[in-house]
Amino acid sequence: MLMAHPAVLRELLDEYTALRALEASEGSEATRQRLDDVAYTLCVSTGTRDIDAAVIAARHRLPGARTLDDSVLGTVAT
Repeated sequence: MLMAHPAVLRELLDEYTALRALEASEGSEATRQRLDDVAYTLCVSTGTRDIDAAVIAARHRLPGARTLDDSVLGTVAT
């Protein structure tokens, strides 16, 4: 699988965060469409199928990410 450059992932994450805030306050159709487009691009760029997984995967691919940190994974009851 091709991997997106960390700078591209950073831009997508920043835009996604800004659009979510804008959509919450404004809620226009244009904002919603752009948010959907960015979410789709994040999913494709990270090889995931939902935006929550895409955001986590993108953040883990950024410089300085703690790659051995599995705190985002659910715990297994024993």
